[in-house]
Amino acid sequence: MKKLLLLFLLAGPGVFAQNPIPGKPQTRAVALVGGTIHVGNGQVIENGILVFENGLIKTVGNAQTSFDRTATEVIDAAGKHVYPGLIAAASTVGLSEIASVRATVDNTETGQINPNVRALVAYSTDSEIIPTVRGNGVLVVQAAPSGGVITGQSSVFQLDGWNWEDAVLKADDGIWLDYPPLFSRGGGGFEGPSALRKNENRPPILAELDRTFADALAYTELKNQAVPNLKLEAMRGLFDGSKALYINVDYGRDIIEAVKFAQKSGVKRPVVVGGAQASQCLDFLKENKIPVILGGTHELPYRTDDDVDLPYKLPSILQKAGIQTVISYAGLSWRSRNLPFLAGTAAGFGLDKEEALKMITANPAQILGIADKVGTLEAGKHATLLISKGDLLDMRSSVVERAWIQGRAVDLDDKQKRLYRKFSEKYNLK
Repeated sequence: MKKLLLLFLLAGPGVFAQNPIPGKPQTRAVALVGGTIHVGNGQVIENGILVFENGLIKTVGNAQTSFDRTATEVIDAAGKHVYPGLIAAASTVGLSEIASVRATVDNTETGQINPNVRALVAYSTDSEIIPTVRGNGVLVVQAAPSGGVITGQSSVFQLDGWNWEDAVLKADDGIWLDYPPLFSRGGGGFEGPSALRKNENRPPILAELDRTFADALAYTELKNQAVPNLKLEAMRGLFDGSKALYINVDYGRDIIEAVKFAQKSGVKRPVVVGGAQASQCLDFLKENKIPVILGGTHELPYRTDDDVDLPYKLPSILQKAGIQTVISYAGLSWRSRNLPFLAGTAAGFGLDKEEALKMITANPAQILGIADKVGTLEAGKHATLLISKGDLLDMRSSVVERAWIQGRAVDLDDKQKRLYRKFSEKYNLK
């Protein structure tokens, strides 16, 4: 029996493939030399030099930038591109694995009002989706809950670590609200009048939201609670600005109503998520300084009389209107691996390429409250970055060759690459 057990343990790694182990802490300074550095704030440095040490960026500059070559590992990045790690906002990476297998999905709680539910402790670093997302340059994710009306609290994670305690970059950054729409959609594809029906459940939901937010605001004025109310305690940060209120809402009329509701309730930082019809309320969003995290823009427009390419143009429309905008695959997990290509599409429909890059780096970092750590390649920030053989936003040329998270070298292998190698060998395709 002992021999069989030993044989099983020895054979295990070959039989059951595992995710790559987390990277080891940086022990020596690293310099990326000769590459095109995309800082993430719109600046591009040709033939640049970037040095990082002890997990932090030390120097970013042009070819004349000096550093101690004898004490530094020098990596030749000539002809390649250096980018900050991409940030997938409003995702379910780490919370949802296989949608059709309930046991692998942990992003939804029972009940309608759950501000105390935390995505933080549900996040799984063993997800096989994580390496596939990482391989396209996404190195930071915001894991957000769903289900119900007030769905819980999101947290921000770096995609490297043995457990959620290792991976967390910012815990409980905000609370999520699925604002009830005036109309419900009656089917997929284009939406005409016959596809809409009035949301009959809306009035009682709005009444419950009014009560919950009023109670939460009143709760903040109480001192020395003998028995804390966990739901109301979780909402405390909404009223002092330490937490954002992320509002899932798409229709133009509903966007305006939802933001006004948040403001009336005393919320300091409302953020619109989804925003499919945000172009209908540009002035309102700009005047109220409301950021927008767009959902996946590789889709058809909501209305039959919209331009068929409106979702592709929407990031450009919002940016030109002066609205802080983020591109995301809102509410999805594995599709987040294609995040750079959403930005690439936006760059082909009226948006400058570096502005498109900002929508998946600097902009989400600012909205999520992690801009002091990631989002741009600047001295003092985390060395969370990557080297791409081609244009990261172009699916035809993008090849992420190396990546680091807080200076730790990331193993870019994943299940999809292992399967490719396996069947290439089987069918002699090499």
